[in-house]
Amino acid sequence: MELDIFQIDAFTQNIFSGNPAAVCPLENWLEDDIMQSIALENNLSETAFFIPNDNGYHIRWFTPVTEVDLCGHATLASAFVLFNILGYAKNKIHFDSKSGPLVIHHENDRMIMDFPSQPPVPCDIPLQLEKAFHIKPVECLISEDYLVIFKNEQEVLELNPDMDCLKKLNLRGVSVTAKGSGEYDFINRFFAPKYGVPEDPVTGSAFTQLVPYWSKKLGKKTLKARQVSSRGGDVQCCFKSDRVKISGQAALYLKGKIHI
Repeated sequence: MELDIFQIDAFTQNIFSGNPAAVCPLENWLEDDIMQSIALENNLSETAFFIPNDNGYHIRWFTPVTEVDLCGHATLASAFVLFNILGYAKNKIHFDSKSGPLVIHHENDRMIMDFPSQPPVPCDIPLQLEKAFHIKPVECLISEDYLVIFKNEQEVLELNPDMDCLKKLNLRGVSVTAKGSGEYDFINRFFAPKYGVPEDPVTGSAFTQLVPYWSKKLGKKTLKARQVSSRGGDVQCCFKSDRVKISGQAALYLKGKIHI
């Protein structure tokens, strides 16, 4: 059996930056263990699989070690494949997912994802999280992930967390963030070693938690962010009460065939 595969760099206009995701369009679902093996073989933070359904498509995402409920950059990559490679003619794609309906619009060279908002709430900093960082955070919050606020950009850039400590946390991962000092409203990094992703280059799903926090903090509905990983990526965001609009660009790096 042959399967198409595409590797897309998401949240960037240029290859070798942003967050790479593998995308495998399917006619029907493969066995879960086969999809997991493909994701492990790809060894990227996420591999997306989708099949057509009555609403549009059903999408699923796998890290190298497990399936996850939501992934932003691999959804953006999947939309890019549909819009730019597979000839999808409409300007809106509807994906069904474990996190509910996800809608992606195509406007000029940018794709806009409509995701559920996941506002974080304040919490005590877990012991393992406290041990993981050498800089004391300003605040800690919790949602699908931990959201850890630092005093400034430099502190976020200088973080070198203990991954063994982060692996012991009970949630998927940790967003670390600070107010931006230049053209960006805020900057962030994301760590999920428990899921086989020590540091994710650009984490679309994290913005469902980051945007409600920074929108309230800064008194703004529209925000510009940068994930300051080594590859880096720019994310445009808009807070709409119970939804977050996350937009970005993408670039094709690779297309090929998987032989199973």
